[in-house]
Amino acid sequence: MPKAKVKEVIDGDTVRLPYNKFIRLANVDAPEKNQKGGAAAKHELEKLVENKTISYTEDAISYGRIVGTVKVGGKNVNNTMKKFIKRQK
Repeated sequence: MPKAKVKEVIDGDTVRLPYNKFIRLANVDAPEKNQKGGAAAKHELEKLVENKTISYTEDAISYGRIVGTVKVGGKNVNNTMKKFIKRQK
């Protein structure tokens, strides 16, 4: 699995890595920033990954972004975010 330090959390399901590489969390459907729950989802993802080194899979490319699974210290961030979003509904 490739590793990189997260430079920015874009929203509840997308992060930016060095060199403007973007990772979209596979199978996570977070609300957009301007939608109800969007700010909370972004904040939750920030708590999990901001300024941390992640490992990730590269399952697909969509709209110029890598789609994959993100892990921090072996913890699956995708699963954590799916549970968080489900609790917010």
